[in-house]
Amino acid sequence: MNFQKLYIMKKLLLILAVAVSIQCLMVEKTTAQVLLGLPYEKIHTQNRRPMPYQYVREADVMWSKIIWRTIVLTERANQHLYFPTAPQDGRMSLIDVLLEGIHTQGLTAYKENGDDEFGSIVTEKEVHEALGAGVQTMDVETMEGGTESRIIEVPYNSSDIKSYMLKELWFFDKQRSVLEVRIIGICPIRIYYKEDDTDQERPQQKKTFWIYYPEARKILSNAECYNLKNDAGRLNYEDIFEKRFFSSYIFAESNVYDNRLINEYTVGEESLLEADRIKEQIFNFEQDLWEY
Repeated sequence: MNFQKLYIMKKLLLILAVAVSIQCLMVEKTTAQVLLGLPYEKIHTQNRRPMPYQYVREADVMWSKIIWRTIVLTERANQHLYFPTAPQDGRMSLIDVLLEGIHTQGLTAYKENGDDEFGSIVTEKEVHEALGAGVQTMDVETMEGGTESRIIEVPYNSSDIKSYMLKELWFFDKQRSVLEVRIIGICPIRIYYKEDDTDQERPQQKKTFWIYYPEARKILSNAECYNLKNDAGRLNYEDIFEKRFFSSYIFAESNVYDNRLINEYTVGEESLLEADRIKEQIFNFEQDLWEY
């Protein structure tokens, strides 16, 4: 009889412990929701997985062209890639998402080597140095009234990234009869002013590092991006790139002249017209395949 009572008491205690644990989890979740000002838990973006690319055979690619383009973040259509400059409401800017991926998720960064974008791997420290981190010698006052030189560490400033360079492959798949684009790489461009530069109207531009886009898709699909039209339907950065929700211009295409840049053979307004001509040429290629 005592054994039966002991068994029942243990069972009741176990049920009570489980009930208390569930209640604590519900309170914790509710607290997190209240802090975010939401009546629900946001898990949709965190559980997203990128859509696998369609398999393409080499024999089915009847035409292809490599394109390099620039995304300027100061344009209004691209500000959702620049803001927030500091993490806010679970959102980060694109550069902070990439840096977080390098730091915690093993995302590989490659050295900017001109035409060989993915030839050399760089360390996280070298990435920070490319963004402006380093050491600086400064003269500071001492307690005796004199001065002495000290070496201080200067952190990087992710808000200096004000544009991106994309490398894309445009191709026509005759098996599916579609003109498709695949992003190959992303390169953040740092725009800054030198401290000793008296001409503050001409900023410095530096290509920092390359990220292989197919490797970064998983990280980008789990990073929330601002939706201008609907706070409840937040996009992720993979949506932005795959659905082409950005404004850009072409500055180079693959060519026989060592992939020379457009501004190497055009000047001023002619460069913009040449970029539009290349874009129109890609569009017309697909249209000319059909007979109406």
